[in-house]
Amino acid sequence: MARFGLILTLLGAMALAATAVKAQGFDTPAEQALLLDYQTGATLLAKNADERMYPSSMTKMMTAHLLFEKLRDGSLSLDDTLPVSEKAWRKGGSKMFVEVGKNVRVEDLIRGIVVQSGNDATIVVAEGLAGSEDAFAEEMTAAGRDMGMTGSQFRNASGWPDPEHYTTARDLAVLATATIREFPDFYRYYAEEVFTYNGIKQRNRNPLLTKGVGADGLKTGHTEAAGFGLVASAVRDERRLVLVLNGMESESQRATESERIMSWGFREWNNYTLFKAGDTVIDVPVWLGESPTVPLVMADDLVLTLPRKARQEMKVAVRFEEPIPAPVTRGAKVGTLVVTAPGADPVEVPVQAGADIAVLSPLGRVAAAFEYLVWGGGE
Repeated sequence: MARFGLILTLLGAMALAATAVKAQGFDTPAEQALLLDYQTGATLLAKNADERMYPSSMTKMMTAHLLFEKLRDGSLSLDDTLPVSEKAWRKGGSKMFVEVGKNVRVEDLIRGIVVQSGNDATIVVAEGLAGSEDAFAEEMTAAGRDMGMTGSQFRNASGWPDPEHYTTARDLAVLATATIREFPDFYRYYAEEVFTYNGIKQRNRNPLLTKGVGADGLKTGHTEAAGFGLVASAVRDERRLVLVLNGMESESQRATESERIMSWGFREWNNYTLFKAGDTVIDVPVWLGESPTVPLVMADDLVLTLPRKARQEMKVAVRFEEPIPAPVTRGAKVGTLVVTAPGADPVEVPVQAGADIAVLSPLGRVAAAFEYLVWGGGE
């Protein structure tokens, strides 16, 4: 018969997936907003997260991402140089102030893009890596598709206004998460507060870097059509959040709102580790097995992101067929772990047999059957 046994009420743990929690109601003037837990992917806050929007200079994260890929695969080094075309030199908006006809070190171009938000630097990179900005934009779109950015299309390397150049808050969170995960050696550039090139000192526009919230990236953006935006990430007590905001009215509002939401995410939410991979959840009876029980174990770590106030009401139960018939193979799915908590969708995770259990010998099976007839099968 199916059994649904209560195992315990949890006090602490890690998270599972974005479906583990329901995004909470939290008002923000941003037109688009998304706050994610980096480890679990859980959504803490969402507002128009899949709505098409203009990314402005937040586009530069993708330009940097493709540059980081070249550095990682060894086809480019930080000391390599790329030439400055007249197109790059003439580009308006925010600038690194590269000089036409000169060559610029790749490492300087990285800082020119992520610290100074130089439109000119992005064109130098695009032309150096793909031959033209148009060709590079095609590579950006394809790379985005490969990493799951299904709502994005790029037409240039800088985020220069173009009605066919768009993304979503969720896609930018995917890009930020991929950058942090895949390029730990290069992500550090996003945390630099100042960079001087050609005798011109410019400060990083990310307002969270100096707010004491643990921020270490990523990128701001602004155009008249898009408003003020920010993709940010911060770490506290080894827990990382990723925030995307867009469509705000001013730099001041962007700074205030990003700090407010990031602080709320750390204050009101936490990750709770239920089980580690290999942990035994429960021992369950085995029918006609050489061992009377088999442990049900976790295949992977189980972590749940929850509002802190829901922690004490979190419950974990296991569902399985009782008794489990022998033979039992280690690693076979033999049950389901079910997690419930206020503010969370139920989470169901398979549990596996933690041991091989052989069938009893013929004589043993006769004895077990006789015992069952005499004493019954319990409840």
